[in-house]
Amino acid sequence: MRILTVGCIAATAASYASFAPTTAPRVAVRSHSEMAQFAQQELATSLAQQQQQQSRRAVLRSSAPSMVATGQSGLFTSSNPADRKVVPDEVGSRSVFKVVYVVLESQYQASLTTACKRINAGQPDVAVECSGYILEELRDPVNFEQFKKDMAEANIFIGSLIFVQELADKVVEVVEPLRDKLDAVCVFPSMPAVMKLNKIGTFTMASMGQSKNVMMDFMKKNKPKGTSFQDGMLKLVRTLPKVLKYLPGDKAQDARSFMMSLQYWLGGSPENIEALLLNLAKNYVGEIKAAGYLTEVKVKEPVVIPDMGIWHPVAPRVFETVAEYKDWLYNEHAPALGINPNNAPVIGLVLQKSHINTKDDAHYVSLIMELESLGSLVLPTYTGALDFSKPIDDYFFVNGKSIVDTTINLSGFALVGGPATQDHPKAIATLKALNRPYLCAVPATFQTFEEWKDSELGLHPIQVALQVALPELDGAIEPIIFAGRDGVTGRSIPQSDRIDTLARRANKWASLSRKKNVDKKVAVTVFSFPPDKGNVGTAAYLNVFGSIFECLKTMQAAGYDVGKLPESVEALVDDVLHDKEARLAAPTLNVEYKMSVREYQDLTPYAVELEENWGPPPGNLNSDGQNLLIFGKTYGNVFIGVQPSFGYEGDPMRLLYAKSASPHHGFAAYYTYVEKVFGADAVLHFGTHGSLEFMPGKQVGMSGGCYPDRLIQSTPNLYYYAANNPSEATIAKRRSYAATISYLTPPAENAGLYKGLKELGELVGSYQGLRESGRGSTICNSIIATARVCNLDKDVDLPAEDFDCSTMSLDERDRVVGKVYGKIMEIESRLLPCGLHTVGVPPTAEEAIATLVNIASIDRPEGNGIDSTVPISGLPRMLAKARGRDIEDVYRGSDRGVLDDVRLCEEIKLGVRAAIRASVARSTDAQGRVTEVNEMGAKLGALFAGGSPMRKALLELKFDVSDDELAPLFAYCEFCLKQVVADNEMGALLEGLNGYFITPGPGGDPIRNPLVLPTGKNMHALDPQAIPTSAACDCAKKVVDRLLDRQAADNGGKYPESIAFVLWGTDNIKTYGESLAQVLWMVGVRPLPDSLGRVNRIEAIPLEELGRPRIDVVVTCSGVFRDLFINQMNLLDRAVKMVAELDEPLEMNFVRKHALEQAEEMGLSLRDAATRVFSNAAGSYSANVGLAIENGGWEDEAQLQDQFLSRKGFAFNADRPGVLDDQNALFKSSLKRVDVTFQNLDSSEISLSDVSHYFDSDPTKVVAGLRTDGKKPTAYVADTTTANAQVRTLSETVRLDARTKLLNPKFYEGMLASGYEGTREITKRLRNTMGWSATAGAVDNFVYEDANEVFIADPEMQKRLLETNPNAFRDMVTTFLEANGRGYWETTEDNLDRLRQLYAEVDDKIEGM
Repeated sequence: MRILTVGCIAATAASYASFAPTTAPRVAVRSHSEMAQFAQQELATSLAQQQQQQSRRAVLRSSAPSMVATGQSGLFTSSNPADRKVVPDEVGSRSVFKVVYVVLESQYQASLTTACKRINAGQPDVAVECSGYILEELRDPVNFEQFKKDMAEANIFIGSLIFVQELADKVVEVVEPLRDKLDAVCVFPSMPAVMKLNKIGTFTMASMGQSKNVMMDFMKKNKPKGTSFQDGMLKLVRTLPKVLKYLPGDKAQDARSFMMSLQYWLGGSPENIEALLLNLAKNYVGEIKAAGYLTEVKVKEPVVIPDMGIWHPVAPRVFETVAEYKDWLYNEHAPALGINPNNAPVIGLVLQKSHINTKDDAHYVSLIMELESLGSLVLPTYTGALDFSKPIDDYFFVNGKSIVDTTINLSGFALVGGPATQDHPKAIATLKALNRPYLCAVPATFQTFEEWKDSELGLHPIQVALQVALPELDGAIEPIIFAGRDGVTGRSIPQSDRIDTLARRANKWASLSRKKNVDKKVAVTVFSFPPDKGNVGTAAYLNVFGSIFECLKTMQAAGYDVGKLPESVEALVDDVLHDKEARLAAPTLNVEYKMSVREYQDLTPYAVELEENWGPPPGNLNSDGQNLLIFGKTYGNVFIGVQPSFGYEGDPMRLLYAKSASPHHGFAAYYTYVEKVFGADAVLHFGTHGSLEFMPGKQVGMSGGCYPDRLIQSTPNLYYYAANNPSEATIAKRRSYAATISYLTPPAENAGLYKGLKELGELVGSYQGLRESGRGSTICNSIIATARVCNLDKDVDLPAEDFDCSTMSLDERDRVVGKVYGKIMEIESRLLPCGLHTVGVPPTAEEAIATLVNIASIDRPEGNGIDSTVPISGLPRMLAKARGRDIEDVYRGSDRGVLDDVRLCEEIKLGVRAAIRASVARSTDAQGRVTEVNEMGAKLGALFAGGSPMRKALLELKFDVSDDELAPLFAYCEFCLKQVVADNEMGALLEGLNGYFITPGPGGDPIRNPLVLPTGKNMHALDPQAIPTSAACDCAKKVVDRLLDRQAADNGGKYPESIAFVLWGTDNIKTYGESLAQVLWMVGVRPLPDSLGRVNRIEAIPLEELGRPRIDVVVTCSGVFRDLFINQMNLLDRAVKMVAELDEPLEMNFVRKHALEQAEEMGLSLRDAATRVFSNAAGSYSANVGLAIENGGWEDEAQLQDQFLSRKGFAFNADRPGVLDDQNALFKSSLKRVDVTFQNLDSSEISLSDVSHYFDSDPTKVVAGLRTDGKKPTAYVADTTTANAQVRTLSETVRLDARTKLLNPKFYEGMLASGYEGTREITKRLRNTMGWSATAGAVDNFVYEDANEVFIADPEMQKRLLETNPNAFRDMVTTFLEANGRGYWETTEDNLDRLRQLYAEVDDKIEGM
C-alpha cells in the first residue's frame, strides 16, 4: 500500500484533482479535508494492486547491501512490467488481439491500461491483452526474455521516444524478425532503426524514404526550419487532406491510418488510445478484419486540445492567447486566491502536452498550487512538439517585453529538440531575448520515485545525459527532481518537499528582478583551504580580495548598499582577517555573528543528524565553546563570509572513511546564517572552489536529505568559477544549484631561461657559430659541465664528467649538444600563467600574445568551429613547409636531439611569436590594450609594400609565406583576439543579481577551444554522449603508441601487460575525450557513433589491424568524472568485458589472461573478473591523500595507500549499472598486475604541482606495495599541452614543472606581485611537490635543495615572504622540515638549523610574542 505522509497529502491530493477530463472545467480544491477526500477516492482503485508491489519492493530494500542503488538487481529500476499487464477477465467467444508497447516515459501507461479495460468491458466481439514496458526495463535480462515471449504472440507493437541506442538495438533485435507476421507496427518518434519498423498495411517508413514519395517530398517542403521529426509530423497531420489526394486509394488509407494513429497517440487520453487500438484492430488485425467484428463500431475521431496553448488546472478551458488567459487570471483566479496581480511575481512554466493529454499532470498541478500559495502568478504553457521555445516566444512576451520573472521548463528536456536532436543556438537566442533565470526541473522517469529516493547515485545516467547535461547547454540551471514515476500505475507522483524547494527557489530568483538594488542583500563567500594557515581567500589563479574589491566598487556604482568601503585591498583583507595570521580553529578572523546553540538548533532542522559524526553542538570547529562563530565582515547589505572547512582534514581516521561524512555544525551554521539571519537575496561563491558542492549526497538529482540541497536552501547561488575547470563547475551547478560565471585564468607566458639554464642557452648559441672551429669541442665540454650543474644529466644522457669532447666527431658533438638544446628549449617554451587574475580586468595586448601564439600553433582540421569547416593549418606547419619540411618530421628529429631540427624548431617558434606580435600590434592602442581589432581583410597584402605586417615579420626570419596562405589563420586569430580581450565577468555578476539570464558557454582550454572566451558565461561541460570525438581518437592513438613504444624500448621489446589510468572530468571535457579514447585504444576497441551521432557503441579491433597485444587496464575515475561521464564508464566497462570474452591467444590478450586468472583466484565469472573501472563511492570525492598531505594529517605512506584503496575501490559494472560496488579485493588484485601508471596533462594552466588532485589519485606506490615481486611500476605522463605531444616519465615531468614554476623567477616574482595570495600560491607548489615524493617517489633531491636556496637561504626573500603572508611562510618552512623528516630531502645540518630557527621566529611573530 502506498503511504502518503501528512506533510504531502494536500499537494498530492490536489494533484489528483487533475485526473478530470481536460475538456471540462476544473474546480479548484480549496480545503485540506476536501483534498484528502478527493485523493482517497481517486487512489482507491489502485491500492490493492500497489500493496502487492510495495511489499515486493520492501523485501528488495531490506535485503539490499548498503551500496546498492536500487535493489539487488543492480539496475536503476526494478519495476515489474507484469504489474501493468492487462488481461480480459472473461473472453468468452470474443476474438482477442494482443498489444505490446515500449515507451521511454510512463505517462501513457495509465491511458493504455484504461483504454484496454474499456475495450474489454465494452466490446462484445473483441477483447485486448496488453503488455507494456518502460524502455529502461529492457536492461533486465528477465524482462527482456519476457518481452521476447510477449512479442512472439503479439498482433500489434507500439513504440515511442525510443532514443537510447543500446535499448533501441534490443527492440530492433526482437521486433524486426517478427515484423512481417505482426498485423501492425506503430512507432512514433524514435531512433531511425526503430522508426523503420513501422508497418501499417502498405505504409512503411522505408517507403517514405523513396525518392518519388509524395509524402516525404511534402514533409521536406513544409517542415518548419530547425525543427524535429515530430514537428514535421505534426504539420503533416494538420495538412493531411492536401497530401492524401495525391496517393492511390489503398496507400492513402494506410498512410491516413498511420497519421491518425499519430494523432490519437499525441491526443493521449484513454478515449484517444481506445480509438487508436480499435482502429488498428478493425483494419489490420487479420481475424478481426476478416470477420468484420468492428465494422459496425464507429471509431471516434481524435479528440485533442490545441497543439499549443496555456493550460491551468482550474481554468475553464485551454487559452490560445495571452490576452484571454490574462483576463481570466487577473479578473477571476488571482482575486479568488487573494493575490494582487499587479505586483505579484510571475513564473512561466513550460509543460509537456502528453502529460496533459494523458491526464498524468499531478506533478504540474502540485507545483502550480505551491507557487500560488507563495503569492506568485503562474503562466503554464505547453506544446505537443519538441520545440519548447515556441510557447516561450508566443506567450512569455507582450509587445516584445518579458512578462515572466522566472521560467521553469518542467519537461526536463533541452528547450529545442527534446531527447532527439537539439538546436542549442536557437534555444539560447530565445532565452537571451526573454532575459530571465531559466530553470529546468526534472521528473524522474527512468526510475520509480522510490528507487530514486533509495539510490545513492541519484538520477539515472541516461536521464542525466538527456535531461540535465543537454539543458545545461541551453543555459539551464537547477536540475531539481520534482516528480517521480509510480511503479505500478506509471503516473507521475509529485515530490512535495522537492516541489516546495523548486517553488521557493524560483520565487527567490524572481524577486531579484523586482527588488531595488539598494535593498538587495548579497552574501559573498570566500574559501580557506587548507584551513588555518593564512589561506583565507583561496581560489584557482584568482586574486580573490582584489576581485572582491572591484566587485564592491562596481556594485556601489550600480546602486547597491555597500556601506563604507575600505580604502584599499589591503584594508579589505585586514577587515576580514584582522591580521593575516588567519586561523579557523580559533577566532582570530573577524567574528561577524555569534549564533547560540539554541538559535542554531531552531533554525537548522537537520542539526540533530550531524551529531552522529560531530557530537552535540557547538563542537570545536568555528566555535568558542558556547556559540557557533560566523567569520566575515559586513559592508552595508553585503556580507563577506569565510566558508568553514570540511573539518576532517587533519584527522587520519576520518580521512580513511570510504564515504564522506556530514558537514560539521559550524559549516551548517554558516549557511543557516546566510539564509535565515542575514537574509541573503543571493550568495556569491568566489572562485574555484569551495566545499559546498562536494558535501555528501546523491551524485545528481538531490533529495531533501542531500547536504548541498539542505545547506543552500532557497538562496540563489552565483559562483565565479575558473573557465578552464568546467567539470567541477558542473558539479557546483548540479549539486549546489549554482549559476556559474566563468573567469579568465592569468595570461600565460613562456617560462624563459634563468640562472644556469640561461648560461647554458648562451653556450649553445656560441657552439652553433663555432662548432666546426677549434673551440667547438671546448664549448661542448662547457655545455656538458653546465648541464650537470643544472641537473640536466637526469634528463639527457651525457658523457662522463672527465670526458673530453675533442675525442668526438662533429656529428657526435652535435648529437650531445642537440639533446641539451632540445631540453632547455622545452623548458624555455613551456607556458606558465603569471600572477593571479582579477575579475573584470581583461588581459593587455602583450598578455594576449602568448595565448594567441598557442592558438595559432594548432592545426584545426575541423575548421574554425564557428562558421566554417574548411581546415586551418597551424602556423608551425606553414613555416616548416616554407623551409621544405614537414612539421611532424621536424618534431621527431628535435625529440631525438638532431641539432639542425632543434634549431629549426626554435626558429619556427620565434617566427610564430613574431607574426602574432605583428598582428596584435595593428590593434594595440597607446595604453597597450586592444579596444578594437583591425581585421586583416582579403586584400590586405596589396595595402602594404611587401605584404602584411605578419608576412614582413616572417620574411625577416627567412620564412616566405604568402598572405593568401596566412589569411585564413589570421582571420581566425583576429576573431580569437576579440574573444581574449573581451570581458563580461563583472557584467554577468550584475545580470545574475538583477535576475537576468546569464549567457551560457563552454568551459575548457581557451587554446583548444577559443569559444570558451569571452569569460563571464554560465559555464557548461558538453554532451557526455558526444565523446570521444574522432579527432580525440586520432590524438589518443598517437599518445598510446608513443607510450607503448617507449616502454617496449626500455624493456627489451616487451609490452607492459597492464597499465593503470587516471581519468579526470575536466581533461576529458577540454580534449573531447582523449584519455577516454586512450583506454579504448589500449585494449584494442574502437568507439562508434549511433545514428544520432552519440558515441555509445563499440567494436573490437582485430589483432591483425592492432599489430600488438591488447593491454590490460585499471581505470581510476575521479569523483567528478564519475558524476559527469557515467555513460562513458559504461562504455569502458563494456569494452573491457568484450575483449575479455574474445577467444584469442593469451599472449596477445592480456585482458583475457588476467581476467581468467582472477576468475579462478576469486571464484568469479569471467565478466565480473574483467571489471576494471573504479571510482569513489557515490557522493564522495578524492582519495583524501591530498587533504592529508596539505594538512600534515598522516602518519606514514602506508596510511596514504590505505586511503587510496579504501576510497577508490568502488567498481562500475555495466551489467549492474545502478550500483557502485565496494570491490576492494578485485581492485587490489587488478592493481598488483600493473606494470605502468599513467596520467595526462592537457593544458598549461594546471600541471602536476598546481593542484593536489594529480598526486591524490596517483597509484604508483600503491601498486609497488601490492606487487608480489617488489618491482615499482614505471610512471609516465602524457603532455598534450603543445602541438608536439610528449610522453615523459613522471620524474621528468616533475623536474620540468619545478624548473618552469617553483624555481623560476618569472613565476615566483609574478606571484609575489599579488602579495598575500601570491605567497600562498608559492607555498602550495612546494607542498604539492612533496606530495609526489609521498605517492610516487618522483622528486629529485635537487628540487628541494634549489627551492631552499631560492626561498630560505636568501634573507631578502625571507623578509618579503614573511611580510606578505607570515602563515603561508611558516607553512613553507614546515614543508621543508617535513620533507627532510620523512626522508624525501637530504641536506646539510646548517640548512636544517636555519629552518628550525626560522620556524621559531615566524611562530613567535604570528603569536605576537
